[in-house]
Amino acid sequence: MEIYLDANATTPVLPQAKAAAIQAMVEDYGNPSSVHSTGLKAKALIDGVRARAQRLLDTGDGALLFVSGATEGIQTAVLSALNALRGNLQAEFLLYGATEHKAVPEALKHWNQVLGLNLKIEAIPVDSQGRHDLAFLRQHAARAGLVCTMAANNETGVISDLDGIEAALAGSKALWLVDGVQALGKLPLRLQARRIDYAPFSGHKLYAPKGIGLLYVRAGAPFTPLMAGGGQEGSLRSGTENMSGIAALGAVLAALDDGQTLRDSATLHGFRARLAAALSEAFPGLVFNAPLDLSLPTTLNFAVPGLSSRLLQDLFDAADVRVSAGSACSAAKAAPSFVLQAMGLPDWQAAGAVRLSIGPAVDEAFIDEACARIRACGESLRRHCLSPENNFPTVGDGITRYMQDGACCYLLADSLGKACVLIDARPEQVCRLAQALTCQGYPLLAVLSTTGEAEHAEARDLLAETIGELMPGAACDALGWPLDKAALELGAKQLTRAVRPQGQVLLFSGADSAAPALAFTGLSEPADLGACVGPNTLLAPARDEAQQVAYCLAGAEPAQEQESAAQQVQGAQLKAFINYHPDALLVDVREPYEQFLSQTPDLVGAQMEAMPLSRLLNAIQPWLAEQPQRPLLFFCRTGNRSRQAAQALTRLGHSQAWTLAGGLALLPHSPAEAQAKHQPDPALYV
Repeated sequence: MEIYLDANATTPVLPQAKAAAIQAMVEDYGNPSSVHSTGLKAKALIDGVRARAQRLLDTGDGALLFVSGATEGIQTAVLSALNALRGNLQAEFLLYGATEHKAVPEALKHWNQVLGLNLKIEAIPVDSQGRHDLAFLRQHAARAGLVCTMAANNETGVISDLDGIEAALAGSKALWLVDGVQALGKLPLRLQARRIDYAPFSGHKLYAPKGIGLLYVRAGAPFTPLMAGGGQEGSLRSGTENMSGIAALGAVLAALDDGQTLRDSATLHGFRARLAAALSEAFPGLVFNAPLDLSLPTTLNFAVPGLSSRLLQDLFDAADVRVSAGSACSAAKAAPSFVLQAMGLPDWQAAGAVRLSIGPAVDEAFIDEACARIRACGESLRRHCLSPENNFPTVGDGITRYMQDGACCYLLADSLGKACVLIDARPEQVCRLAQALTCQGYPLLAVLSTTGEAEHAEARDLLAETIGELMPGAACDALGWPLDKAALELGAKQLTRAVRPQGQVLLFSGADSAAPALAFTGLSEPADLGACVGPNTLLAPARDEAQQVAYCLAGAEPAQEQESAAQQVQGAQLKAFINYHPDALLVDVREPYEQFLSQTPDLVGAQMEAMPLSRLLNAIQPWLAEQPQRPLLFFCRTGNRSRQAAQALTRLGHSQAWTLAGGLALLPHSPAEAQAKHQPDPALYV
């Protein structure tokens, strides 16, 4: 069962809305512009939904248009306002809240340029609580042509002080646009009572399908149609109406009216309090990024010290809990939240933020399960030494790679000898490394650098301050190598080194092996490396922006060829692949904290192994050495990490490495779903 906690991004379609949409497509399919009975029936449906929306939003004599969604509504409103400003010499500024959805400043920029107005576009600052700086607004209001604010923020849920904003605009001729997307069904906007000129809404944020929305236009406010044509919507928005979308939206509005289907504010506040308590219990040190008393009762935005936003999202997703890092429109971009930055929050909070949001249709059982899953996520972190507090002891063995912003750090551990070595640690990784080393409890034989970078020395000093009891006691050189050691023993293997002008190559091999099987290096010149290692020695780089994982001097492919290196298996083809390759090994490259929470695919007869991408170096050489080479199919949540693993093996000479395209996220949920998809010829897998 999926627990969907990303309602601010979109919502599932309410069953009543789905039924209404189907009825509109099957029975009420007439064109509302037609004058025959079927068309008149469709027109009556539209008029009925509009009337209900006007009453619920208290629009008075203002116009309410059906549009495709909030973006179209924003574009139409901004065009209308800016077109009216042409020739207005008093207008100097276009103002928008610093935490507005990007659709607003982008629309201002676009139409300001298209219409040749060249007005100054300024962001209204917000305070640490996310509310607009009313003093700034009062100072600029007289010279503003358009002011854009939102009723409630999509990332934080912070509710704007609309009454305060209206008071700050007193005496100004500025037009006022209020983004009402997150307010629909949650806040009374009192459109008729306020001087709001434009207010866009989007149906899919409140259980209607995507592609339907509303735009309120105050009576007398300037209006320029964005779309001209057949004259629909009173010639204000041409184009044949989206009948199924309007019918579905009408069903949602009816649910708002009935007082039974959707939860009231008090109930939602209680649900949010329970979710907040579960989060605080699961993640010690968690901070909420916005004050709950000023936020929608459907939204929580939080960060956990030492845990990245991406790690938390992967953790929740493994538990089948859907959350996001902020606005869905920019979630794919790995950047700190501009909303939280505008609020002046510390970088770690802005970069580590996670948004949890519910819709008013959730019930008690849903919240019970959500809280249980959240607590399970906390349990997984404690078991895998990732929680800020109360971690379980762990057994460390072999090689673990820690990645951050392309930089690689390696922890080599020997569980029998209870010793370890750290290679190329960086300051930003110290907290995570100190935590792992403390849970493991093995003394460090050395903290080494392959390049002699100042950051490596800084990380060594920070580790000494944090976990001094585990740090090596022997004197060492500038690269961290103990002065009294020619080799560092780690169980049946040993670490030696070859010093070069630009650093050192760390050679990891069996104690009786003539040639190193693996080398850690920050060097990039083949000539330097060739003097230390053989052509087939596996090289673990200090930096890996290209996501190679490992490489060797022999047979390396150009970077532009890497993308096509891995063979792909589509989710619907997985059964056929296993039938054709009964000896295949399916390798789960997700991290242990994800594997603890999730179920692996139900594939009868398939052989599986857990080998996280962070520990892949332990398995690459055995897989390459197998004769004949066994088919390997890597999988993860989205297909990104499995692609890296498959490409690495392929580049290193493995002839049968595959990746599950799209990962578990795109795997058919049922046998019927899989059978409904195309089953390819098994020869594709040869």
